[in-house]
Amino acid sequence: MSQTLKCISPIDGSVFAERAVLSQEAAFDAAARAKAAQAAWAARPLQERVDLVMAGVAAVGEMNDEIVPELAQMMGRPVRYGGEFGGFNERASHMALIAANALADIQVGDDASFKRYIKRIPHGVVFVVAPWNYPYMTAINTVAPALIAGNTVVLKHATQTLLVGERMAQAFHAAGVPEDVFQNVFLSHDVTNALIAGNAFDFVNFTGSVGGGQAMERAAAGTFTGVGTELGGKDPGYVMEDADLDAAVDTLIDGAMFNSGQCCCGIERIYVHESLYDDFVAKAVEIVKGYTLGNPMDAATTIGPMANVRFAEEVRAQISEAVAAGAVAHIETMAADDGGAYLTPQILTNVTHDMRVMRDESFGPVVGIMKVSSDAEAIALMNDSEFGLTASIWTKDLDRAASVGDQIETGTVFMNRADYLDPGLCWTGCKNTGRGGGLSEIGFHNLTRPKSYHLKKTAG
Repeated sequence: MSQTLKCISPIDGSVFAERAVLSQEAAFDAAARAKAAQAAWAARPLQERVDLVMAGVAAVGEMNDEIVPELAQMMGRPVRYGGEFGGFNERASHMALIAANALADIQVGDDASFKRYIKRIPHGVVFVVAPWNYPYMTAINTVAPALIAGNTVVLKHATQTLLVGERMAQAFHAAGVPEDVFQNVFLSHDVTNALIAGNAFDFVNFTGSVGGGQAMERAAAGTFTGVGTELGGKDPGYVMEDADLDAAVDTLIDGAMFNSGQCCCGIERIYVHESLYDDFVAKAVEIVKGYTLGNPMDAATTIGPMANVRFAEEVRAQISEAVAAGAVAHIETMAADDGGAYLTPQILTNVTHDMRVMRDESFGPVVGIMKVSSDAEAIALMNDSEFGLTASIWTKDLDRAASVGDQIETGTVFMNRADYLDPGLCWTGCKNTGRGGGLSEIGFHNLTRPKSYHLKKTAG
């Protein structure tokens, strides 16, 4: 009897979509087809690959009216926010724009005796394992540059957003990308591990939990398959005494609560200079009290359910443990909070780093706010984490922000903004957030390998 994957809608707990997984034999066959198709795809002119990928991106955009309510059903983001096509298109477009320069040969020397240069060669078959929280944008981060660079791609999407890979494949195939060049697959964990361990892929890119990243690396052990990971986060914000208070509150609280807090680079802890602390907390509480928790299909809803009841249970546990240890919760339980996926967004004060809510990834609509008296204290607290994805600094002094940023163990330093992925910059992390880098020129370098040419010229 074949195993099936079920997307349980957080709206009402019903089964929204169901798909059968591939057998191990069928999965290896899909990978083999991708490998067989890769050389011909890479042989196409770069501009042709770019044009086909961007046509696929545009075809996804044409589906947006169907995609937005589908996302609400699958993972709970309110329809009022209009889906992900803006970021999806922005990221793919930037990678298309920089492809020629990023993939150009590196010229080392050309004289009477030798021509020397380094080419960027596609890995071959790239396996993309994408998460559910921003399912289109996180997938395109790798899918677009991998295809543009001449790789073929096998995409495995999260069960919570089961239909996303199917839609992407449908769009790209309709735009002219060959079916074996970009495949969407439904796989069990066991078959996924077998594929990686069996050298079915030439590069693996995984976005998800720390445990999931560890499983990918264990499966790849000894195969010499490259593995890029973007895992957990506990991203901090630091509000200095000269910050624009209103802008800091608006941006950091939105960064903590948008998408029900289910953002890779969402703000999970905030450190505020003592001179601004009370005003910051008061303004933050006012903002969150104004949210409308409810059915994401309702245009009036500003914050929907978490994607799964078990995710909400973890956030509730962190909040209750913190309150039991002395934290103060500022938001009263909202009417739509059902004790399940619908969870009241929460602001906590009187928190410490002894509490899990300030150490463990929450990935939900809760943020702890602490008072600090100096840059040194804030830096120590920001670095007191097993994760390092982004950090948000609020000040009018660019040099000071850069100096503090140099001392933070993180992948990206923001000044006066948060929770944004700039495709011109490398999306990367450190510590338990993982290794590797997506987007930017470095993203292309990570999806290719260098190949050196040392050509000796002869007379005549």
